[in-house]
Amino acid sequence: MNFKLLSLAVSGIFIVGVAARAAAVVKVPPGQQKANLAEFNSVPRTGPIAENAEEQTNIRVYEKASPAVVTVDTAKSNGSGTIISPDGMVLTNAHVVSAGGTVNIILSDGRKLVADVVGFGEEGLDLAVVKIRNQNNLPTIPLARAGSVKVGQQAFAIGNPFGRFQGTFTVGIVSRIDAARGLIQTDAAINPGNSGGPLLNSSGELIGVNTSIFTRGQGGGNIGIGFAIVIDKVPAFLSAVREGRAPRVAQRRSPFGNKSPQKVALNGPAVTGKLTDKSSILPADNSFFDLYSFEGKAGQQITIEMKSQEIDPYLILLGPNEREIAQDDNGAGNKNARITVRLPADGTYTLLANSNEARQLGAYTLELKASAPSAPSRAILQEEGALVAGGPVLPSDNSLYREYTFEGRSGQSVSISLESTDFDPYVAIFDPNGKLVAENDDASDSSKNAFLSVNLPATGRYRVIVNAYDASGRGRYNLTIR
Repeated sequence: MNFKLLSLAVSGIFIVGVAARAAAVVKVPPGQQKANLAEFNSVPRTGPIAENAEEQTNIRVYEKASPAVVTVDTAKSNGSGTIISPDGMVLTNAHVVSAGGTVNIILSDGRKLVADVVGFGEEGLDLAVVKIRNQNNLPTIPLARAGSVKVGQQAFAIGNPFGRFQGTFTVGIVSRIDAARGLIQTDAAINPGNSGGPLLNSSGELIGVNTSIFTRGQGGGNIGIGFAIVIDKVPAFLSAVREGRAPRVAQRRSPFGNKSPQKVALNGPAVTGKLTDKSSILPADNSFFDLYSFEGKAGQQITIEMKSQEIDPYLILLGPNEREIAQDDNGAGNKNARITVRLPADGTYTLLANSNEARQLGAYTLELKASAPSAPSRAILQEEGALVAGGPVLPSDNSLYREYTFEGRSGQSVSISLESTDFDPYVAIFDPNGKLVAENDDASDSSKNAFLSVNLPATGRYRVIVNAYDASGRGRYNLTIR
């Protein structure tokens, strides 16, 4: 099943079709992913690769460009950026820095410097420039010529995936050019945290600004379909910044265009809708969708079903902060879609009634059912524990962790809550085959406690990793699995 999450910044908002600690994971914001905890799933190492012309090109591009690639870090978001002038102008995505607050730039040599936002893109252009204070003679990356990008050419990405692996270099090709949206599609691996980082040609020139991915599920990982804003969009924006014409405040554009969601009630009558050529278009795959909203309460378990005999239904549920909560293709059988989740917070939830394939037209019905928010669910596991010095640590960041297991069945809806007043909790769940199912840092913008709501993909023993977000985390916690 292809999930339609588009999210690159390790924080920020989920932005359908344009980008998004999401849309942009330093500290991962609510609902975002940490590193993929790959140390729990060992990968065999291959032998040395013989040096050849292709390898020499890779090395040359990385050595030339990487000194000018930086991490862009704010209190609410984390992404990447490209130094484009010796005095410290850094090009990145608007969604990486649009939440406000101090912008910190981490150079490739590890220096941490303060920067100021000096301009945002207009009319939904997901670009921003920040200026590092009191710098000169910094390394830069040159811009490629507008119109020079060709399908099939090599493409190279450098960035800070998941906010934890600064300087990561990946290689691919330009897979497609979406001229209508001004995007380059590439199979060079980009992940949450790469937002705002450079896509380069074999001369080490900037051909695009990485901004979003098409991925599977809530893990947010790369499956070979990434998008970058094409270089053709950049020169005019930079001119506006240098001339003082660029907006100094983020030009927030609704990810749903000008259409307002139709309000629906939980446990109300079934809704009848129809996808037509007048419906909104999901840029990830050019499929049509209708937009709905409803009011939900924390702890409320809901089931949403979308049925049709004319299209292949697809559901996408976003939380109060427009972050992805869940999505489904065939969960109700016969190509019908079903989402069953426990809501993480009070607020307005947004639902996309979508089709699995591009340009599908047809009628559908939508039903939303919910339990009372106060209805308790049976606890599978309740544990009080502590992360203390000397305990096991994750090799990737030396953060402490504890591991718990429980028996689950295929299709079972499970919520996992990890709470602590002593440290910033992080939780992850692995399936019986050792595959990461989901992970979370902050349940919402106002809570550092971690929360997950998932439908288990298989029957067997699951592992839950109780973790501190960084190496400084120590103290007591409460883990509840329902």
